Amino acid sequence: MAGARGLGLVAPVEGGLPVKRRPEFRPEPEPEEVTVGTGPARGGLGEHVADARPFLLCDPASSHGGSDSSLSDSEESVFSGLEESGSDSSEDDEENNDGDGEDEISCDKGHSRTERQAQTDSSGLRTEMARVSSRDEYQEDSSDEEDIRNTVGNVPLEWYDDFPHVGYDLDGRRIYKPLRTRDELDQFLDKMDDPDFWRTVQDRMTGRDLRLTDEQVALVHRLQRGQFGDMGFNPYEPAVDFFSGDVMIHPVTNRPADKRSFIPSLVEKEKVSRMVHAIKMGWIQPRRPRDSIPSFYDLWAQEDPNAILGRHRMHVPAPKLALPGHAESYNPPPEYLLSEEERLAWGQQEPSERKLNFLPQKFPSLRTVPAYSRFIQERFERCLDLYLCPRQRKMRVNVDPEDLIPKLPRPRDLQPFPTCQALVYRGHSDLVRCLSVSPGGQWLASGSDDGSLRLWEVATARCMKTVPVGGVVRSVAWNPNPTICLVAAALDDTVLLLNPALGDRLLVGSTDQLLGAFTPPEEPALQPAQWLEASEEERQRSLRLRICHSKPVTQVTWHRHGDYLAVVLATPGHTQVLIHQLSRRRSQSPFRRSHGQVQCVAFHPTRPFLLVASQRSVRVYHLLRQELTKKLMPNCKWVSSMAVHPGGDNIICGSYDSKLVWFDLDLSTKPYKVLRHHKKALRAVAFHPRYPLFASSSDDGTIIVCHGMVYNDLLQNPLLVPVKVLKGHTLTRDLGVLDVTFHPTQPWIFSSGADGTIRLFT
Repeated sequence: MAGARGLGLVAPVEGGLPVKRRPEFRPEPEPEEVTVGTGPARGGLGEHVADARPFLLCDPASSHGGSDSSLSDSEESVFSGLEESGSDSSEDDEENNDGDGEDEISCDKGHSRTERQAQTDSSGLRTEMARVSSRDEYQEDSSDEEDIRNTVGNVPLEWYDDFPHVGYDLDGRRIYKPLRTRDELDQFLDKMDDPDFWRTVQDRMTGRDLRLTDEQVALVHRLQRGQFGDMGFNPYEPAVDFFSGDVMIHPVTNRPADKRSFIPSLVEKEKVSRMVHAIKMGWIQPRRPRDSIPSFYDLWAQEDPNAILGRHRMHVPAPKLALPGHAESYNPPPEYLLSEEERLAWGQQEPSERKLNFLPQKFPSLRTVPAYSRFIQERFERCLDLYLCPRQRKMRVNVDPEDLIPKLPRPRDLQPFPTCQALVYRGHSDLVRCLSVSPGGQWLASGSDDGSLRLWEVATARCMKTVPVGGVVRSVAWNPNPTICLVAAALDDTVLLLNPALGDRLLVGSTDQLLGAFTPPEEPALQPAQWLEASEEERQRSLRLRICHSKPVTQVTWHRHGDYLAVVLATPGHTQVLIHQLSRRRSQSPFRRSHGQVQCVAFHPTRPFLLVASQRSVRVYHLLRQELTKKLMPNCKWVSSMAVHPGGDNIICGSYDSKLVWFDLDLSTKPYKVLRHHKKALRAVAFHPRYPLFASSSDDGTIIVCHGMVYNDLLQNPLLVPVKVLKGHTLTRDLGVLDVTFHPTQPWIFSSGADGTIRLFT
């Protein structure tokens, strides 16, 4: 039966409030503990926590599959087709307590129990439904993946269209459909009285009426007209001509050549025969070879590179005289004639300082021009210069300016990368400082100055949950381990660990079980931070742990295994960086002295390295050897952000002086490339975990996406090509885009700005 497939999550208990049944656990041997920590000291950074996975033991409910057969047609008619389910009342529990134990022992008495239950259900049906609707039976349901009120499991609800119930709960009792109290007349009256009836739709999962917002109605209208959902998307961008004039490496088509290309053409044979006949008849005269002997001898023939003298390697051609201008004309324009003052000034100048070695004169005709008195003298000086001047060969480099530009591939050959804005996440009332995406890419966490932490669904831009924290959220980080559902948020001097309860319910339950498996030591050690359990009221708001520090926290980041997290404190001294271990709830300060104000930290993705970025340098520490490995000099005034390539051999740093610095750790400690594409300070940089993409956000309101290909060949340098400039955020209080992060699997990028919005570019 279908009811046996569904897994009930809610069972009634004393007091009428439903709670989750705790699954029985089967004891397992404890796994071995692997240590990858900081050297020989206990509590290193490489320790892993083995997660015990319990076995869920469910009671089969197949013996109650035919309990609805005793209902009459009139009793079935009071049930509607809404796929909303309730639970049995507490009276059923009291009446059937005696029978439950028998059913667990033997299944032979199932028929008599079915008859008794059918009579009880048909007589007290309306009373049960009224009592069920008067209490909140889903108060402790922590699943926010969808609005789940039907707890029969993942079975098609169409199987129960002809029955008064929609399945069975964990104890095998039927879950009835809600009463239908509205007819066609009531719907018509609501349609005439309610002005928003046209925008009201019914949710098939819950049976409730939902009122569509103006944005949702506009989106539906645009989709009905066949338009794009995004208002800012331009579908009429200039098309890329596929058959362009560029020479391609591969042919457009790979069709094999025709057979006629290998056989002599009969048409061409006829043409050749006609031409041969015309030559024989004298109708076509062949070309006569031209005589290659020149009829004269040029004095400066060596200027021609094809001449005999021109082929001489060390030949220097003679200088050429400048062509005469307007001032040398016998009838020059008036502006070329000198006035009396200019004539006097020309006579007082030295011959070498004069612009013209003659005075321009105007004559009515060419016949009135007298002979030039210095003509013979100038020609003699010219010949003397050509004969006696020492000539020097200048080695000129003829370089094409186009060759100086580096040959970069075209952006359309580097696709995919984000090009247009797809969704806008609205809900925050103040600037959004930080973002983080879940490892699966389905959920998005954002922190803002309005004192709230919001959890969004990526695909629909729907705000699934809002957690008020009462302060400015400066950093948020989702646990990178896909088996742990935790979000860390930095708030004032506290780091909050929240279980958002989104997605798989087994994953949410295993996370709470992992946190609840901690046993405090008998003698608590002195730590730089204090771990506090959340109260019952805070646990209902998804809060699980609270790590309190002595100074404000500016950044929080996770290790790749999800057991360690590092925080940066806004305090001078060696306690700026702290590392917390989640499984043992321990905190430690890894440094003994300070090397400047720490801006941000990051774990190496593959090796036991910790990267610490200060204002002027980036230091790489080896956690096992507990020593400094490298010190990178970015040559920036103030480093603002840092990101590590998924391969681990390249790092990018953003600075407040509008620079993006790329480091190749295998190449040098100096920057491999410095990009100055932004006009204002950089706020965040990010690498894509799968695609060769990296991005930077700035206060100028733009996001620049670049293609960064890192090759496996160590002799080949990385290829960095800017491919797209993304715009959409508006400047607010001279602040632009504050944070960017990539989708873990898709070539998408999320950005948060000072205008209080989060935007998705695809």
